[in-house]
Amino acid sequence: MAAPKDPRPCSIADTLALVGEKYSLLVLREVMLGNGRFDQLVRNIGAPRDILATRLRRLVDAGILSKHVYSERPQRFEYRATPAGRELHPVLMTLMDWGDRHLHADGDRPMVLEHSCGKDLTPVVTCAACGDPVRQEHLTAHPQAPGWTIAGPAAG
Repeated sequence: MAAPKDPRPCSIADTLALVGEKYSLLVLREVMLGNGRFDQLVRNIGAPRDILATRLRRLVDAGILSKHVYSERPQRFEYRATPAGRELHPVLMTLMDWGDRHLHADGDRPMVLEHSCGKDLTPVVTCAACGDPVRQEHLTAHPQAPGWTIAGPAAG
């Protein structure tokens, strides 16, 4: 079998193709905070209007956001997370936590999320089967794409 010529098939790469651009993740942040109107998004994200419109269209087309009319004259829309979009919230929380620890280590965090228990949230990824926190050293990868091993393309 000849070695694959394309990069490793990867769900991370596929997801980044949809939401890996800066403004897309910031749109999701704002929508999760309840700020889904175009003018709110422009103000809070700082994206140029044309780029923001393109990102919104792409997120709607991908089923991550839905578009809802909130004014008929003039027609204006707000964006809401779909169930698939809401599933990205833990990703945003872990990115924020990483930034707080590595980019704002002086304690000057731009925002704090408070959990319903009253404490500041520190997100932890856990295994759904056993409930243990997930650590890289406890994982074993099993490539499923034909022609690929952990190291890369299988020797042909």
